[in-house]
Amino acid sequence: MPKTQVVEQRRLEMPQGVLDIARQASAAVDEEGRFPAETFAALREHGLLGLLVPAAHDGPGGDLRQAAQHCQALSAACGSSGMILAMHHIQVACLVRHSAANGWHADFLRRVNAEQLLLASVTSEEGIGGGMRTSNCAIARDGDRFTLTKSGTAVSYGASADALLVTSRAHEGATQNDQVMTVIDKPGLTLERRSAWDAMGMRGTGTEAFLVTGRGDTAQVLPAPFAEIAAATMTPVSHILWAAIWTGIAGDAVARARAFLRAKRKPGDTDLPHGALVLAEAVEQLQMAEARLRAALDRFDWQTPVAPSFAGAAYDNGLKTAVAEACLHVARECMTVCGFAGFARTGDFSVSRHVRDLTSAPLMIGNSRMREASARLLMAQRPELGLN
Repeated sequence: MPKTQVVEQRRLEMPQGVLDIARQASAAVDEEGRFPAETFAALREHGLLGLLVPAAHDGPGGDLRQAAQHCQALSAACGSSGMILAMHHIQVACLVRHSAANGWHADFLRRVNAEQLLLASVTSEEGIGGGMRTSNCAIARDGDRFTLTKSGTAVSYGASADALLVTSRAHEGATQNDQVMTVIDKPGLTLERRSAWDAMGMRGTGTEAFLVTGRGDTAQVLPAPFAEIAAATMTPVSHILWAAIWTGIAGDAVARARAFLRAKRKPGDTDLPHGALVLAEAVEQLQMAEARLRAALDRFDWQTPVAPSFAGAAYDNGLKTAVAEACLHVARECMTVCGFAGFARTGDFSVSRHVRDLTSAPLMIGNSRMREASARLLMAQRPELGLN
């Protein structure tokens, strides 16, 4: 590899200093249920919020694999920080793959990298549940200006974001699934908090309800229909980056369980400590989850925003459901290995936060709901199987 490429690759790696800051703050972030401000200050200092901004828009030109590596590493230190970073990258990916040729959005992507803007999304809405493919609210256009009001039920870190990507009906006469996505930055944004966030896990994500009021230039509306954005980018990228988060958290739980068993061994011991076989099974499960994540990354074409086939969509759904359940199982097995030291909320062998954070994994778009969608897809097209 040429020297210039080696230097560039190192520049895109997650610095150990950022991980140290995230790990040091993780307990307070969890205890206080607050935004991990110190971690994101460190990410901004290293220019990592612009990772996916292409070189053509003055960014580092990172890809989805690098974003997944960052999310996995950060989540091992602080699950909430990793989830926020993943959600941000998902929004940037939507912009890069579906709007970069548009003048306003090209300039906005330059700002994302130059100013290290943090992006969040508002796809949930009161009255429609968690499904992102329907909207009640509609964008109201008046010449080259727009206004939009949306009652978002689950807006993660909305109060800390610099801009929101908001879904709505394309116009006031549109059907619920005729949707667009619009970038609303702070000058045109008003948020009214409607609920607090006091959850069991992922407490730093601040997933609150907000009444979102936005206004701006109609050029801020992404040119592609949201149906295209969701199918080609938002859904598969979400499942990949969420899987990276969950394997990162589970990987740290495994590291703690292994350290616990090694600490119990005395010099000269040859017998396996109690719990070693459970740890071995947990590692098997995690390695299978990581193998599935690698396969998903290998098959994803970052350069070509094309919606997957029915079988491909079912594959993406299966990545989410399988990895979510496997990683939660791994964390629980690690708690079994560590016993009360793992059950404790603090200490080198505590995996309490890992279990709590990973309990959210099967709930983020419920696994039963996703499997029902996959079943319908697989009735239309045979599953992707085999070693070819």
